[in-house]
Order: sequence, then C-alpha cells, then structure tokens
Amino acid sequence: MFQVRIHGRGGQGVVTAAELLSVAAFQDGLHAQAFPSFGSERTGAPVVAFCRISETKIRSREPVMQPDAVIIQDPTLLHSVDVFAGAASDGYLLINTTKTFQELGLDEYVAGRDVTRNLMVPASDLALRHVGRALPNAALLGGFAAATGLVTIGSVVAAINDRFPAKIAAGNAAAAQEAYQFVLAELEEVKHATTN
Repeated sequence: MFQVRIHGRGGQGVVTAAELLSVAAFQDGLHAQAFPSFGSERTGAPVVAFCRISETKIRSREPVMQPDAVIIQDPTLLHSVDVFAGAASDGYLLINTTKTFQELGLDEYVAGRDVTRNLMVPASDLALRHVGRALPNAALLGGFAAATGLVTIGSVVAAINDRFPAKIAAGNAAAAQEAYQFVLAELEEVKHATTN
C-alpha cells in the first residue's frame, strides 16, 4: 500500500487533490481512498488530506501517519507545521515552490536522501498561467504522476475532466501536464548529472 499525505491551506484544493488522486488510481485499476482532516474549516487555515493506493482492498481508515509521499501545496507551512512527521526516509517529497531546498531551510533535511525523490514543482506559477489562479493541486498531481509512476498522467487528466466543468478542467489539465513534463525533465537532468 502506498500512502500519501497532502499539506496545504484552506482554499488551495487540498481535499480535492486527494480525491482526484484516488479517482486517478481507480482509473488505473487500483484500489484507493481519500479523506481530509480539518483543524479549522476556514480559508487559510492548515489542512491535511490523505490518500491510500493499493493493488488490493484497503481496510485501514485512520489518518496516514507514515506517508510514502508528502505533497506540500503551501511552503509557508514548512516551519509552522510538522509536515515531515513520520515520512519515510526513502519517500517522495513534492513541494510547490520555485526556491531551492537551501533557500527553504531544508538542506539538512534532504541531505542523504535520494535526490530523485526530492522535487520542487512551480505548481502555483503553472496554475496562474493555465487556470488564472494560484491553485497548485492539479499541477502537483501531474508532478506526483511523473515522480512516482504510481498513476498515469492520462488518469490524472481524466480525473480532472470528470470533476470540473470543461473550461476549468482544461486549464487544470494543462497545468498537470506541464508539471508532469517539468518533473520528467528534472529527473532526467538529475540522472544525467549523477552519471557524469
């Protein structure tokens, strides 16, 4: 079973991201579940959502305490919420940012970790360009698909198209696809750098 924890703020589509990821997994023939955990249900308050993906039926219903992937939609949470609690040392980390890990004050955290699993995705920038609003959730799901290979970008796009009206879906799908290509390019660059 692969467990994902998504951190963000109210109004950023954190819960929607978990739901879209679970739908994408279903479309790829996997079992999945998604559910949120609210501290305070107001815009801007920290929000956490969870998604589990498995090849077999999922019986667990408790919050994800030991995630295989952590997706951080709002980097301002990095030093105010323990977003890395219980995270696997070989797990995936996707952060919505254009900054480096050093600029975020995370260089010690990522030291010694597999560099192909520590990813920065300019999700808000992509969303602004394609959607007109800085909602990073769809773009981060595209990045997740590229990083993990757990779900296909086609299933992510299909989940987006099923969830939203055509005009909104088109922008979010474009942001997800560009993030997918961005992460693939980043991974290729890392592989090239480590082989030389």
